[in-house]
Amino acid sequence: MSVPFTNLPAKATLRPARFNVSIPQAKLDELQTLLNHSKLAPDTYEGSHEDRKYGLTNKWIREAKSVWEKQFDWRKHEEHINSFPHYVAPVVDDGIEYNIHFVALFSDKRDAVPLVLLHGWPGSFLEFLPIISILRKEHNSFTLPYHLIVPSMPGYTFSSPPPLDRDLRIQDIARIFDKLMVGLGFVDGYVVQGGDIGSKVGRVMAVEHASCKAIHLNFCIMPEPVNASKALSTTEEIGLIRAKEFLRIGSAYALEQATRPSTLGMVLSSSPLALLAWIGEKFLDWTDEDPPLDTILESVTLYWLTDTISRSIYPYRQVSSTLFTPGSIGTHENPIWHINKPFGFSWFPQEIAPVPRSWIETTGDLVFFRQHTKGGHFAAVEQSAVLLKDLEDFITQVWK
Repeated sequence: MSVPFTNLPAKATLRPARFNVSIPQAKLDELQTLLNHSKLAPDTYEGSHEDRKYGLTNKWIREAKSVWEKQFDWRKHEEHINSFPHYVAPVVDDGIEYNIHFVALFSDKRDAVPLVLLHGWPGSFLEFLPIISILRKEHNSFTLPYHLIVPSMPGYTFSSPPPLDRDLRIQDIARIFDKLMVGLGFVDGYVVQGGDIGSKVGRVMAVEHASCKAIHLNFCIMPEPVNASKALSTTEEIGLIRAKEFLRIGSAYALEQATRPSTLGMVLSSSPLALLAWIGEKFLDWTDEDPPLDTILESVTLYWLTDTISRSIYPYRQVSSTLFTPGSIGTHENPIWHINKPFGFSWFPQEIAPVPRSWIETTGDLVFFRQHTKGGHFAAVEQSAVLLKDLEDFITQVWK
């Protein structure tokens, strides 16, 4: 008898291997030792500001370190992670074989819609486990309306790292993921959902690959387009203030990741406490409400145990190339990647750059738009049910 949600589509040509997350105890012991000996910075004026005006507070990092050392249980998280079906599939692209890790729920419903969910930085496949959990509770394999595929980008967690002898760009990731989806049997088409870097990859998949039939995003950082409407709602005006503040005081990390990724990767790979500070700050600043510390520690621990950080920031060299153009909010959306397919968008007020609908409309054929009053950059985690409802309504509207 087959395990629920594991029957591959009949047209699949790839034969992915089942995968189990099992971190060697020696790596966990090493992490514990490093944490025990990680030195905390001395208290400073900058580190005393509870509003995090100058970054994390000494109080937060001290308490987070203590919880990580004494209370956090990776094996408990590992057990939850392994409750979902994991796979690794070989995808050959430009003469290189990548082993792409992904979480998947395959449906036995004949008209199930293939849906690929794309994470960003500093995210991972963990971002979409809450949405998958909702659907797994509501459906069995014969009623599940979607095939859910959550791949790890090259360099992230359990996917192969980028090659050492050549650059890896957004277009390459899009092509690899399209080959993955087609190889899994979705030759008649699929839908993409993405945020952060996943939105960039998804946009290219929608434009350059015929198999992608529709796309839903929740991130669209961009400068003001010349042909956008000047009439803005009060909510949109507030969103633009937040976007400009992000550019002014919150985007220096992106410039560092874009211009000195090698040096930064070395620094963050040398200390788990440094990694916690770098990533933890983003989880706190980019969300509507501070997420539970356990959620932050799970993501940071996964990054540490899989040596992800130094291999994961390469997309910033490409997507941040125009981030700091004077007066600009974010990277220019390349005109060749204008979406000429059904395009949906979910707008959350505490996104790092919540730009107006009229701006987003200039980047594609926007047929679905929904504005929310709560939620931030990690919408799939913060507002799982809300984002899922948007996605389901969008698919109902556009999938034929």
